[in-house]
Order: sequence, then C-alpha cells, then structure tokens
Amino acid sequence: MDFRITGLSREPFLPLFELSDAELAARGAQRRIADGPGFPCRVSLADAAAGERVLLLSYEHQPATNSPYRAHGPIFVREAATQRFDRVNEVPPSLRTHLLSLRAYDRNDCIVDAEVGEGTEAEALIARFLGRGEVAYLHAHYARFGCYACRIDRV
Repeated sequence: MDFRITGLSREPFLPLFELSDAELAARGAQRRIADGPGFPCRVSLADAAAGERVLLLSYEHQPATNSPYRAHGPIFVREAATQRFDRVNEVPPSLRTHLLSLRAYDRNDCIVDAEVGEGTEAEALIARFLGRGEVAYLHAHYARFGCYACRIDRV
C-alpha cells in the first residue's frame, strides 16, 4: 500500500519568527534554542540541531468541527526549515527514532483504530491501517509527549 507523509506548510509560521518574545507569549508561543534531541520540526520532519532556533506553539492538527476528535497541541517549527517534507513511501528519520502513536481516522474525522509502536515499525502499521476501507487518513503523534507529528494519506 503506497502512502504519502506530509509535514506542515511553513508559510503560516513565517510571520511568527518576526515577533518579539513578548508578542509570542501573548499568543501562547515560545522561542527556544534546541539543546539536544527532542525538537522535531513539523515542517521538515527533521530534528533541530543543537543551537538551532525553533518555535514552540499550539497547533490545531485536527480542525474538524463535526468531530469530537477536534484537537490541538504543542509542536516545534525550525526557523531554518525551508522544505516541507512531502514524500511517498518514505518515513523520515525523525519518525523512525521515536515511539509513535498512529491514529486512523474515517471520513467523518473520527478515530476508528490506533496503535503505539516503534518508528521502525511505521510501514507495517501504516499498511495495516490504510488497508482498511473505512480509514481515510492517519495522524502520527510522538507517543511519549503525545504531540502531533504529521499526516499520512493513501497515494
């Protein structure tokens, strides 16, 4: 089963990098400097390097107004992220190295199945979920902190 993983578009985040720390705080966001692992960018789907500037902000990853699963949560966005991850049948390294929670949604934006597994098992879990006819798309989350990672669709 062919699948497509996409990061978030960087355009909505670009103006935020121009804001002062006080302006970010007023929006519930923070500027951080990566000091090691644990800063996976949701645009590039790459971990930030130590010393790299990132934003930490809340993002509505499940905007469906007709679903009880509407949700938002914290994400990191690297200032240096210039390319949105958008690839077919390729799991980015930032997903492979983390414990993941994959959530399968139907056409009504309701969860119909979910599983926690190592990122090295991602392809098998993706194939299992997308092989079910009622599954419309998947969301991957970093399981330990529960943060949204990316969207996965059938090709």
